[in-house]
Amino acid sequence: MYKVMSSLEQDVGNLLRQKGLTLGVVESATGGLISHLITSVPGSSDYYKGSVTAYSNEVKIKVVGVKEGTINKYGAVSSQVAEEMAQGGRKILAADICLADTGIAGPGGATPGKPVGLFYIGLSHQAGAYNQKHNFQGDREQNKRSAAEAALSWLKEYLMSLK
Repeated sequence: MYKVMSSLEQDVGNLLRQKGLTLGVVESATGGLISHLITSVPGSSDYYKGSVTAYSNEVKIKVVGVKEGTINKYGAVSSQVAEEMAQGGRKILAADICLADTGIAGPGGATPGKPVGLFYIGLSHQAGAYNQKHNFQGDREQNKRSAAEAALSWLKEYLMSLK
């Protein structure tokens, strides 16, 4: 007999349940993939509040609450926007923790200094908002999958650090 390995999304769900915390997600470049992975776990409604897929700058600003000035100054794919997306999502979804992502999945969309595969992940909780920068090297689907897994991995690390 062998033990079936648990998935990252199952581990995150178990930790959220154990800690009594809720999660929301604001996705841009992953287009709902993080939410799909989270809701693939039976019982995820115990801890998952919901998501906003904020693909356009208009939705980032008008729905999520990202400041237009932040996008104008740093661009939609930036650490600042990722953090504001996570903060806004935490507020509008009434969640304890919110994950967010913004990036360039490819194959197009690269600009000088912002290559295909560049993603910023935001994480917001009661103590503040943080971000991680990632540079993935795959095709569009691989980049989206890598970003979703990076976001869930970071969330797992954060949850494991809580007492």
